[in-house]
Amino acid sequence: MNRLFSLVAGTLLALYAVVAVASAQSSPTIYVVAGPGTSLTGAEIKEVFLGDKTFSASTSLVPIDNLAVREVFLAKVLGVNAAKYESIWTKKAFRDALNPPKTLDNDSAVLDYVKRTVGALGYVTTTPVGVTVVAKY
Repeated sequence: MNRLFSLVAGTLLALYAVVAVASAQSSPTIYVVAGPGTSLTGAEIKEVFLGDKTFSASTSLVPIDNLAVREVFLAKVLGVNAAKYESIWTKKAFRDALNPPKTLDNDSAVLDYVKRTVGALGYVTTTPVGVTVVAKY
């Protein structure tokens, strides 16, 4: 019985490893992009999208969520799932009177918004043009 359990557990672990590697390889590249007047380091991205950093020098930061790749961004960059992310922002709204990031539908909408908005920071999967790439994941 113990041997059978070990065999099944080992098989499941191996299968999980294969799925995790395949998932990581098929995951799209995320480009975090900034608009005019926005100067950030890659390390500050998480702080901005979790509401812990709201200014860069004297510029008010405007994080933008991309609905098309939000789940990938949350997992890959922030290390949270959608439920945890929403919970964090619910607490920020009540405790600190902060609004969660505005959500746009796709890469094109995010890029257009970031290009014309001072302090904007968003993420896309298409190679961005006309904006500053802050980080690539």
